[in-house]
Amino acid sequence: MLILLPPSEGKAAPTRGKRLGLGSLDFPGLTDARETVLSALVELCDVTAEEDVAAAGRVLGLGPTQLDQVRRNAGLLTAPTARADRIYTGVLYDALGLASLDPAARRRATRWLVIMSSLFGAVRPSDPISSYRLSGDTSLPGIGTVSTFWRRHLDTTLADAAGGGLVVDLRSSTYASFWKPPAELAPRVATVRVLHEVDGRRSVVSHFNKATKGRIVRALLADGGVPRTPMDLADHLGALGWTVEPQQPGRGGQQLDVVVTEV
Repeated sequence: MLILLPPSEGKAAPTRGKRLGLGSLDFPGLTDARETVLSALVELCDVTAEEDVAAAGRVLGLGPTQLDQVRRNAGLLTAPTARADRIYTGVLYDALGLASLDPAARRRATRWLVIMSSLFGAVRPSDPISSYRLSGDTSLPGIGTVSTFWRRHLDTTLADAAGGGLVVDLRSSTYASFWKPPAELAPRVATVRVLHEVDGRRSVVSHFNKATKGRIVRALLADGGVPRTPMDLADHLGALGWTVEPQQPGRGGQQLDVVVTEV
């Protein structure tokens, strides 16, 4: 099973650890592409004049109070690293709580989880990475829009990672555009949407969406069952206590709506 997660916009910044080494990351076929994005990001941010720092911040979508992120990006080649599952923070990752899972569930996380990354393309939870600031919709000089760049490089890597198992897609729309599973994988692709229901009305609410997705992944890792198809996953999540409404299969797979009434 391959579970695809979005990154978090906010990230923890380790104060100690080895320097970034792209050769130490999983998916070695992405090393050259990672080097390209890393070099472009560092070059953009490696400036000293205040107006140049501000200009780099505008490219990255940063406000005046966030320009420390430009300086952090400038130091990526020598910055300390930590496991990706310690770098990514926020509602989804807090709800997932990988560090508090038992050893068997953490081993499953290492095998099953892939986190999309604007800088690294895709990483495993155990990959040592640095804290960075780069969104998927950013247009980097010399590269163009980050999501478009990775769309050209992730096909083989993620198709191989999926193998013959189920693909559970929990990505947000920006990061879903990094890789669209090919048509032949569609019967094994489940896209999960979380709907918040209040007084019979349903909507997508960011906080509920992220927290619920984190809890779903935690439940799957803790349980250890391996559904093979989207309908198997719907049944499995139902048995774990979730309200799941499968939608009609389409060219990109099958959407499963998970309905929640409280966070």
